[in-house]
Amino acid sequence: MTVATFRPGDELSSRERVVTREDIAAYAEASGDRNPLHLDEGFARAAGFDGVIAHGMFTLGQLTSAIVGWCGDPGRVLSMSAQFRSPVRPGDKIVAHGRVRSIEPAEAVATLDVWVSVERDGAIDEPVRRGVARVRI
Repeated sequence: MTVATFRPGDELSSRERVVTREDIAAYAEASGDRNPLHLDEGFARAAGFDGVIAHGMFTLGQLTSAIVGWCGDPGRVLSMSAQFRSPVRPGDKIVAHGRVRSIEPAEAVATLDVWVSVERDGAIDEPVRRGVARVRI
């Protein structure tokens, strides 16, 4: 990737994944975050959700993976920030999106607007994660 091929306004190819209960259980095991909101259907319903929800950091990890794919090397990701806006449930299709906000040619750095939307029942919801990433180009 070079400054010549990365221009402000460029849309980055979306990356998608359907979240499964197995994904959530595996993330709980790997992270050590066994909060019952993520693993216990009854507990999650009693807490006001429609059922178990994915870890926020799981969804953020999917967005980070998309950013690495766009810039080609994890070492090129300089920073990333994101807001958590709403839960993700098993069966949701999460779709990572990005757009080049600006280029700093002297530093060979691109600033990307990034977000994750959810497709449920054929409809796309508002982004559940929204953030900014800076990557070396």
